[in-house]
Amino acid sequence: MFTRYTLLTVVALFGAPALAPAADPFADTVEKANKKLVKVFGAGGFARLNNYGTGIIISKDGHILTVASQLLDTSELVVHLYDGQRMKAQVIVTEPLLDVALIKIRVEGKKIDEDSGLDLDFFDALTAVRRPPAAAGDWILGMSNTFEIALRDEPLSVQRGVISAYTKMAGRRGIFEFPYTGDVYMVDAITNNPGAAGGALLDKKGELLGIIGRELKNSLTETWMNYAIPMNAKMTLKTTITVKDKDGKDVEQEKTVTVSMEEFVTKGAGYKTPVDKTLIPLGLGGYHGIIFVPNILERTPAYVEDVVPGSPADKAGLRPDDLVSFIDGEPIISIKALDEYMRKFTRPNQKIVLEVRRGESLQSIEMTLGQHPPKPKVPAPKP
Repeated sequence: MFTRYTLLTVVALFGAPALAPAADPFADTVEKANKKLVKVFGAGGFARLNNYGTGIIISKDGHILTVASQLLDTSELVVHLYDGQRMKAQVIVTEPLLDVALIKIRVEGKKIDEDSGLDLDFFDALTAVRRPPAAAGDWILGMSNTFEIALRDEPLSVQRGVISAYTKMAGRRGIFEFPYTGDVYMVDAITNNPGAAGGALLDKKGELLGIIGRELKNSLTETWMNYAIPMNAKMTLKTTITVKDKDGKDVEQEKTVTVSMEEFVTKGAGYKTPVDKTLIPLGLGGYHGIIFVPNILERTPAYVEDVVPGSPADKAGLRPDDLVSFIDGEPIISIKALDEYMRKFTRPNQKIVLEVRRGESLQSIEMTLGQHPPKPKVPAPKP
């Protein structure tokens, strides 16, 4: 038998009119920001190397700020605008120490350094780099093409959270220490997933705070990081430069240089990294015996042209046209990156595992590195 209280409960649960959903306070901000972002598609598309990412439009002419990843190592770089347009793009300049790159939309019939005739919505990068940093506890929005959810005119993903810290970077990819060691925003949101790199970190008003970085582990805590590199990022380090002494001979001098996001976005195509080489001593590392294709590009992929007979590569079974994609699980984006890895992290008689793209498949090949063969002696000129 129903009591009066039972009937009141039933009415409360089923008879009351439904409440209208609360308006999303960030809906307008997100809609406007979505028009200033692009989905980027390029190199990759196989194990642990995604061929999709995100970019931030920073000029009405089609300049886009993104991360300096393997995604850009292609002549077929493509971006999707918010309205569904699919357009080709080209890399203009990169700054590896900040892990950023500037690309530009290519309009058919126009040279890359000409006015494209576009009139895109964009973030004012110069205002953003001069804005004081946000503080811990401030609300943020992270917008990106995480997990390739968005194509053509589909809207980008949005993560909400707060800034948990503004602190120094301490990250790495695999065993590589991350080159950028300046300040970063650490955020209380899952922002750094596949495809998110190059996305925008915004404040609650939609103003640009930073660029979402790649998937990294904190080298101090061994935990995955959700971070963004601030638009006012700056990094000071020591390097060496070659100068002429009083006798006209080349000598190396130590120099302190500053790399900044402000200079990068201000100079654009005219930007040149002030760092010639860091002072980290590099050894020879282990010997592999791979002969690569001519290294004529800034990031020539590590395609095998041939192997030295009897070398570790020959014994391991590498073949011409193989593409070395990983060493011990670490992505290898170019011949230069492979050479650096070998010098820094290998030694003779060490076993390494290469993941090689052969045709359409990825194969694991174990190789035991050897000693570098002695350089051939050059005979003295005859008198």
